[in-house]
Amino acid sequence: MSQTRRLAAILAADVAGYSRLMGADEEGTLERLKALRRELVDPKIAEHHGRIVKTTGDGLLVEFASVVDAVRCAVEVQQAMPERNTGIGADNRIELRIGINLGDVIVDGDDLYGDGVNIAARIEGLADAGGVFVSNTVHDHVRDRLPLVFEDLGEQQVKNITRPVRVYRVRDLGAAADTRAPPVLPLPDKPSIAVLPFANMSGDPEQEYFADGMVEEIITALSRIRWLFVIARNSSFTYKGQAVDVKQVGRELGVRYVLEGSVRKAGGRVRITAQLIDATNGAHLWADRLDGLMEDIFELQDQVASSVAGIIEPALQAAETARSAARPTADLTAYDLYLRAYAMFVSSAPQMREALRLTEQAVARDPRFGPALAWAALCCYRLLDGGWSEDPVADRRKGVDFARRALEMAGDDPGVVVNSAFALAYFGEDIEAMIALVDSALTLNPNYARGWHISGVLRLRAGQPDIAIEHVVASLRLSPRARVGNSLAVIGSAHFLSRRFDEAAPKLLLAIQDSPSSAQPYRFLAACYAHMGRPDDAREIVARLRAITAVVIPDASYLRNLEHRELLLSGLRSAAGETP
Repeated sequence: MSQTRRLAAILAADVAGYSRLMGADEEGTLERLKALRRELVDPKIAEHHGRIVKTTGDGLLVEFASVVDAVRCAVEVQQAMPERNTGIGADNRIELRIGINLGDVIVDGDDLYGDGVNIAARIEGLADAGGVFVSNTVHDHVRDRLPLVFEDLGEQQVKNITRPVRVYRVRDLGAAADTRAPPVLPLPDKPSIAVLPFANMSGDPEQEYFADGMVEEIITALSRIRWLFVIARNSSFTYKGQAVDVKQVGRELGVRYVLEGSVRKAGGRVRITAQLIDATNGAHLWADRLDGLMEDIFELQDQVASSVAGIIEPALQAAETARSAARPTADLTAYDLYLRAYAMFVSSAPQMREALRLTEQAVARDPRFGPALAWAALCCYRLLDGGWSEDPVADRRKGVDFARRALEMAGDDPGVVVNSAFALAYFGEDIEAMIALVDSALTLNPNYARGWHISGVLRLRAGQPDIAIEHVVASLRLSPRARVGNSLAVIGSAHFLSRRFDEAAPKLLLAIQDSPSSAQPYRFLAACYAHMGRPDDAREIVARLRAITAVVIPDASYLRNLEHRELLLSGLRSAAGETP
């Protein structure tokens, strides 16, 4: 029979852990695999015009004339798999691995041969359970045609293929993506620690904010030690209320040490218990119980930080962990009000008016309380930015006043400096001066994840998109489990302003998925699609934007670079159907 060649999309699939499944239950596994083929896989292949070339036990090789159909088929199959596995133990689930390549194949009767087939099989071998991996040729053909997100895994050297193959993971697989184990982060090149939420032992749920505040202060004290790598609160607090495996926490956060404990507040006394664990092997390195009066609370926090640092690095001078700034306040009622306001600010509910009221009470009791002043400024910013302000002029005036007073009281407290600078930049102060303030804060505390993020935001607004990306990526490593929507919005916006539209769109799509109520990524994505020549997609994003805000084309004066401002506005005008 004569041989011919043609271009084809090749999908290779198999069952992850097939040998283990067969060893545990041969007949049951075969029956379930046949049912999977009959009820899901084969109908999906037919629906997307594929042809099954061959089957190999647990494996399939499928040819598609359209690479778009091949990827759609793979994604829909993987999206349907979690429902089929409902109620089945993790060790008994059938999970598929899929690899797709677009290439030249040799046709011999009903069979296919050649590198186009071999590469698909090798990519399938790289895929994780529940995953769809594709080659660079597939990615280039479908990235602008399907509403999917692709993670670049770089060039991979695969067996019997001379040149490395660039591989991408399809990330937008809904529930299927959630079944994958989180990545194991490498340990930094210096001692690293995460402080988990301390248990509230007071017997009063209303005291939860106080226990959380204690941990925040301990994290801050540890962060001041430059030779330590300290995970940010936003990530360590994702474990709140969970029974955790410390070794798993270490893997997920990329740290060697984990500190956990409890706080009990009763009347005028406080008890802090803490234990330091080596997350690489689960060994307990140090444990202690510290008792004191409420007036001693700051000393107790520092004592925990000093003890932990001394265990990690015995040569450490105890003085290095001491807070170099003056105590934030001597008024414990003001401190309690501040902690209550902080708990409201970081919650998802828009409780800014109450948070502002509490911080104003704290500042009234202690006008030199720097953290409370900075937090009051941020509350004013949130009221204005969220459209919740009942008197925008008055709130703007108050916000500027709070931020300037906070800077006067800041000393070398990085949090006060960063929060004040961010608020003042929003209120219209010179952005280069505010960037310089944030840079100085990061010199004081290089572990300050929020500081790196704010630096990225300000760099974006100042017209420095590449530095913005670099700094936001640094914040993500310090807070690997925090919600990433805001960070991805900054990164995507930075790529857009650099006219890297192909890189911007996937980041902005992910940002929208993570934070669907935030308007900024919709605006940048609509403008991005308009400049990419994708008017239908641009109009669709504008329609989704109108569902959350009436303001499609905003005041973009926060972008100090005029070319960047016009790039955004011209794209938005086009997306919204407005004539220039």
